[in-house]
Amino acid sequence: MADEPLVLGIETSCDETGVGIVRGTTLLADAIASSVDEHARFGGVVPEVASRAHLEAMVPTIQRALKEAGVSARDLDGIAVTAGPGLAGALLVGVSAAKAYAYALGKPLYGVNHLASHICVDQLEHGALPEPTMALLVSGGHSSLLLSTDITSDVRPMGATIDDAAGEAFDKIARVLNLGFPGGPVIDRYAKEGDPKAIAFPRGLTGPRDPAYDFSFSGLKTAVARWIEARRAAGEDVPVRDVAASFQEAVVDVLTRKAVRACKDQGVDHLMIGGGVAANSRLRVLAQERCEAAGIRLRVPRPKLCTDNGAMVAALGAEMVARNRAASDWDLSADSSLPVTDPHVPGHAHAHTHTHDHVHEVSKENLYS
Repeated sequence: MADEPLVLGIETSCDETGVGIVRGTTLLADAIASSVDEHARFGGVVPEVASRAHLEAMVPTIQRALKEAGVSARDLDGIAVTAGPGLAGALLVGVSAAKAYAYALGKPLYGVNHLASHICVDQLEHGALPEPTMALLVSGGHSSLLLSTDITSDVRPMGATIDDAAGEAFDKIARVLNLGFPGGPVIDRYAKEGDPKAIAFPRGLTGPRDPAYDFSFSGLKTAVARWIEARRAAGEDVPVRDVAASFQEAVVDVLTRKAVRACKDQGVDHLMIGGGVAANSRLRVLAQERCEAAGIRLRVPRPKLCTDNGAMVAALGAEMVARNRAASDWDLSADSSLPVTDPHVPGHAHAHTHTHDHVHEVSKENLYS
């Protein structure tokens, strides 16, 4: 096990400062500092608040991860960081920190893709990813269907949301129901006591002429909000649990239906579900039922690994090192719209040279004794 790559990963794409340490496919540490409470009063993530919170949390979270893993910074074989997509200011804090640590330690730097990391994290739970794997990523910022034949170099978009992401819809409906922020966990909780068939909410983009793998949740969100407003206008009580259950069912019905269809169409027998909404209990149950019926093996990491975390970045970084992928250059930049077709951002001049070629031989013994 000692010869497997030891990699530290930094994730700051949104409001979680995540630092993970991985050896090969073994998770050694997963430290997270969340600024979600600071955003709750605004009803959503405020980029400037998130960036400042990352600045404050970065060094203590890295130190906590190293302590938890029982390793020294100089033992690391590389530093991986989310280079995009995400909030530009938040990403910059992570990229800057990763560069500083990599440079000071004389270690290779790997700028990796947030979405590819969400797929790769499943290796920490269920072992090496089958190739190919179909991945359904659902979170506050993304609803995507991706086909991965090589997580370090070949991830293809099959479908994506054309408007709101699934997690965004959860947040907005929770707000209309006065349930607070973030909306995912609280709607999941209320839905457990409601009737998912109580109200027939629309299923977006499921008509015969609609794009087979794309998602739309804007119409659903509007339909639910209007239904609630009509009840309130009529002076009637809003059955919060039934609304939550019926709304949630409409979302997970479409997500699972399209994911299973993509697997069948592409001849892929593995489906991986990741991203924050993958922690939703009903999504897990329905996906399992539909995958079993279709002869597809479902892989879903435990909820803590589904939300944004540093472990997923470290997992993809370790895979980059293991497969001898080119490290990133020191001019690595944060890219808020980094396409998923770029699982990582290799160095330009060193794209085909040995992984460690670009590392400056710097000795900062006094910093890391």
